[in-house]
Amino acid sequence: MKQFIKFEERNLAEELIESAIRFKSSPLIQQEKGKGKRIGLIFLNPSLRTRVSTQIAASNLGIEPVVLNMDKETWALEMRDGEIMNKNTVEHIKDAAAVLGSYFDLLAIRAFPTLSNKMEDMDDFTLHQFIKYAQVPVVSLESAVRHPLQSLADMVTIKENLQGKKKPKVVLTWAPHIKAIPHAVANSFSEWALGCGHELTITHPHGYELDENFTKGAAIEYDQEKALEEADFVYVKNWSAFQSYGKIIQVDEPWLLTAEKLKNNPSAKVMHCLPVRRNLELSDEILDSERSLVQQQAKNRIFAAQAVLDKILS
Repeated sequence: MKQFIKFEERNLAEELIESAIRFKSSPLIQQEKGKGKRIGLIFLNPSLRTRVSTQIAASNLGIEPVVLNMDKETWALEMRDGEIMNKNTVEHIKDAAAVLGSYFDLLAIRAFPTLSNKMEDMDDFTLHQFIKYAQVPVVSLESAVRHPLQSLADMVTIKENLQGKKKPKVVLTWAPHIKAIPHAVANSFSEWALGCGHELTITHPHGYELDENFTKGAAIEYDQEKALEEADFVYVKNWSAFQSYGKIIQVDEPWLLTAEKLKNNPSAKVMHCLPVRRNLELSDEILDSERSLVQQQAKNRIFAAQAVLDKILS
């Protein structure tokens, strides 16, 4: 595996899930494997769990992590080829990524979408510019389109809570938010849940349909109450409109997930990638209850990243 930017195929996904579970039980079993290696963690956007979990994962393998906040600590980058750089950009990605590729053995990149240029976002333009010019293995720490490390951690969390069920019913439910949110987590979760063979239902208001490239094979249900019936796992996430790209569409129905909505399903577990806006996306009573898996997901971010870095080193 030379890079990790999306779901590839089920056998590899299952291998990474099992590897993450092994690392969770013994985090330092491969602590010499990355000795003498460096990874550059390149952030063009804010992060908490992704930043810290990947640093810990690298350290557990003996890799030296170096964090660089490109949006605050470096020159403004020009991403487009052939541009006359007579405006506010100071350094071209061609030069910057090449330098970083010479400094590091691996790079990990976090770059959100613009939510304004749909074609550029769907091409994962910024991520692929780094891949093109760095010429070293690249791990996505969330891109314009996907968040594969989060989704791998989510699959680990589901695996740990299956309770003997081979094909769980997994529901991805839209939630309200105060601003336009990218599609990356929802896209990636759909891609991984379907790829791992789970029964996936996606529920959202009309107008919030996701890109069909990620949802083919899932059941689409506009009635949240109906979608939640007999769910084993409920993943709560906001996203902006895809067809009316990056827009917030007015929704009158109450989509906040509450304990009342799950009263007939006491065994359903609830997931969220964090950060979460309490009592807007998810109620306190859910987040602070025994059915919440959000802290388990967050911890699993370490071992998902560790499994990926270990595989690349191999």
